[in-house]
Parts: sequence; structure tokens; C-alpha cells
Amino acid sequence: MMRSDTAKGMAFSQVIMWAIIITTSGSLHAHNITDIQSADQAAKALEPLVKTFPNSGEIAKTIFALGIIGTGLLAIPVMAGSSAYALSDTLGWKQGLNKKFKQAKAFYLVIAASAIIGLWINFSSIDPIKTLVYTAVINGVVAVPILIAIMKIANDKRILKDRVNGRISNIIGWATLIIMGISVVIMFATWGNH
Repeated sequence: MMRSDTAKGMAFSQVIMWAIIITTSGSLHAHNITDIQSADQAAKALEPLVKTFPNSGEIAKTIFALGIIGTGLLAIPVMAGSSAYALSDTLGWKQGLNKKFKQAKAFYLVIAASAIIGLWINFSSIDPIKTLVYTAVINGVVAVPILIAIMKIANDKRILKDRVNGRISNIIGWATLIIMGISVVIMFATWGNH
């Protein structure tokens, strides 16, 4: 059941991701809008998306705004919680949302600090779009060594016994690692050209 739910969720997220990429290319890049500094600019840039439908620009802006709000409501607790779990695991703190504040003070303080830092970034002069781009770049670079570790563990019979990766998982995993590694090299080689 969990495997099926995960597969469906991943497939759905990939469809959404490609729809966003294609829509962005068709609406923003096609109209030579390539330097967006804020979510407000992105929403305004969506106005020419569908010219044949009455009020399509306003509808696009409204959907975009609802998407941003929904993403924030989903991302803030997930990111704050995941950072609290990661730090608690690393530092050996008591953790868990099922625990009371007195039982896991450090865990809950990390969640609160993460939310406050996120709120502060919103009101600071930090460009959120550039921050997202830099975060994606860092994630892409860090993913390569993490994938190497995952592939090594996934094929280690001492750790996983008879549950090591199969041939197809290894092909997909190593191919992904190679593609991401090449992408990182290309990114750094072309960094000054942007």
C-alpha cells in the first residue's frame, strides 16, 4: 500500500513539475521575461498566458497566488520539522511531534527558530527568487555525494543482506548519479557566462 501511494504521489508530482516548466517556458520565456525578482512580478507576467479566455490574466494571477500560499502552508512546517528532526538525529536530542515541549525542548526550539528565520527572510531585503535558485543549486551539488553514499549502501550486502538493489534500480540510480554529476560540472563550467 505504501509503495503504491509513494509511486502515485511521485508520478503526480512529476506531472505537475513538467506542467510548471512547460507553462513557464510558454508564458514567461516566450515573452522574453527572464529576470523575475518577486512572486508579484511572476504573477503579473502570467497575464498574457491565455489571451482568448476572458479575464485569463486575473485568473492566472489568482491561481498563482493560491499556489504560493498553499506551497508556503505546506513547505514551512515540513521544512521546519525536517530541520528539527535532522539536527535532533545528528546531536542526539529527544525528538518527535508526539512529545511535549518539556520532553523535547531543543527539537521544538529548532522548529520555532526555522519558522522565525523564514518569516525574517520574507521581510528582509533578501531576493526570494534568487534565494530559491541558489538553494536549488546547492541541493544539486550536494545531491551527487549523497547519491554516491546511497548507491553504495543500497548495494552493501553486509548492511541490507538480501534486500540490495536489483539491476534496474542500479541502472537508474547510477544513470541519475552520472547525469547529475555531469550537470554540476557543466553548471560550474558555464557559471561565468550567465
